[in-house]
Amino acid sequence: MEIEKPVMERAQIWLNGSFDEDTKATVKKLMETNPTELTDSFYRDLEFGTGGLRGIMGVGTNRMNKYTVGMATQGLANYLMMMFPSLNPVKMAISHDSRNNSKYFAQIVAEVLSANGFKVYLFDDLRPTPELSFAIRKLGCQSGVMVTASHNPKEYNGYKAYWDDGAQMIAPHDENVIKEVQKITSIDDVKWAGVKENIVSIGAEIDTEYLNCVLGLSLSPESIRRHKDLKIVYTPLHGCGRKLVPEILAKFGFENIHMVKEQAIADGNFPTVHSPNPEEHDALDMGINLAEELHADLVMATDPDADRVGIAVRNHKNEMVLLNGNQTAALLFYYILNRWKELGKFRGNEFIVSTIVTTKLLSEISGSFGVKYFECLTGFKFIADVIRQHENKMKYIVGGEESYGYLIGDFVRDKDAVSACALIAETAAWIADSGKSLFDLLIDIYQKYDFFKEGLISVVRKGKSGAEEIQQMMVEYRNNPPVAINNSKVVKIKDYLLLKAKEVATGLESPIQLPKSNVLQFILEDGSIISVRPSGTEPKIKFYFGVREPLKNKAEFEQTEHRLDAKIAGIIASMKLK
Repeated sequence: MEIEKPVMERAQIWLNGSFDEDTKATVKKLMETNPTELTDSFYRDLEFGTGGLRGIMGVGTNRMNKYTVGMATQGLANYLMMMFPSLNPVKMAISHDSRNNSKYFAQIVAEVLSANGFKVYLFDDLRPTPELSFAIRKLGCQSGVMVTASHNPKEYNGYKAYWDDGAQMIAPHDENVIKEVQKITSIDDVKWAGVKENIVSIGAEIDTEYLNCVLGLSLSPESIRRHKDLKIVYTPLHGCGRKLVPEILAKFGFENIHMVKEQAIADGNFPTVHSPNPEEHDALDMGINLAEELHADLVMATDPDADRVGIAVRNHKNEMVLLNGNQTAALLFYYILNRWKELGKFRGNEFIVSTIVTTKLLSEISGSFGVKYFECLTGFKFIADVIRQHENKMKYIVGGEESYGYLIGDFVRDKDAVSACALIAETAAWIADSGKSLFDLLIDIYQKYDFFKEGLISVVRKGKSGAEEIQQMMVEYRNNPPVAINNSKVVKIKDYLLLKAKEVATGLESPIQLPKSNVLQFILEDGSIISVRPSGTEPKIKFYFGVREPLKNKAEFEQTEHRLDAKIAGIIASMKLK
């Protein structure tokens, strides 16, 4: 394979510049033995995107390493100094997860920021993303960084950049930071010499305040007292949740908690799972095996930075079954709104938030309680933005998205698996008062609001050619949209990039009142919804499917589910995705 000239020029800069000798040796070896890897490592700069920084670890401009992390951090520092010119010092909070190099990258971030005169609050060990968000707010910081690649495979790392409200950055800040990062064209532009006096270690004191706030979310302490022996299996999947999740469950009053020991070890190689992603069924296998051994009622698994949670519950056949993110959201939202009603907490100005690709069941649930439902783009930073827009005017209760992320209360401004685990367990205790399980509650919800079923397929296309192929797929769907899918007419197309919703039969267009995003939605005559969205953090394009029909009674659950599964399979076949 011939190496393109721009790639060779970028690599040569790394050979001749102020880079360490190990880095130079690795670049030289790639030049000599692996032109494909050299191209992927240098064909572009690792993008500091609207969600921060994320990429495969290694040498090169398109990889996560000391130099790309330092350059991105210098750009972030420059922007913060522009935005807060009267503050001396600007304050930052930094945390990291269990991934390989996470602690090292967190230290690099701290040193670069401290060298720029910032006061840096650096967690003494790994801590969850939601606690970083909490610390930003609690300590009055102007920004924060969480070093994590969330649920990505072990080869990845990255960091999320936060604003002063504890939420991930959105426009204009995200775009402006990107511009400042792009101005850092050399590692010689970075202030590397950290100032030790500017870095403050934090830890246990923030843990205590954060967990006390989570404890304040409890709505049914009396139910927990009656069912304190509810048997719970929990796995942190080698990540950040290993300390705080068991601790908050105990604080809530649960006394029968069992951790998967093999997965309680912080390990960035994630040796017991193919991927540390609670969305993937295999990730919960060890938890389910332990639950069967112990005859447990509930399994919960959090991802490496403990902002998302997946669960398994017992069905009517006494089998452990996995729930998807939409189903867990439905249980949480219904329980919380129901308890708010029972406790007389409603004042008429409450709201919940979800995203355009999450189940429409949440809208039905909120409407039945007279609670305002807001819909936003995919990504928790947009849920946080809705909270910010309505702060001091309306009361936020709960938000969530289909990808296993939930936020109860507003003292954190990112998805929070620590509080979600506590409230999921509390939901199980509350419904146990009625002699029912979480699975029974889910069926009750389906009978009340319709059986909503969702599916997701991710088409992965790696490298430079893959990114181009994904973009071309979106161009094709936009320019030549399908007339029908699975023998049902496409009656409406929502284009979130053009911010237009079009009625196919009449051609009538109406505006979409959201920020621009490269997402398409096809609404079919039979009520099915298909959403197409390239991932912002991974080399994949995602297809979301939503179907529904009434559930007349409990006895028809399996038949109805089979029909809905068949409909999703038909859509997938019709779109030639498998």
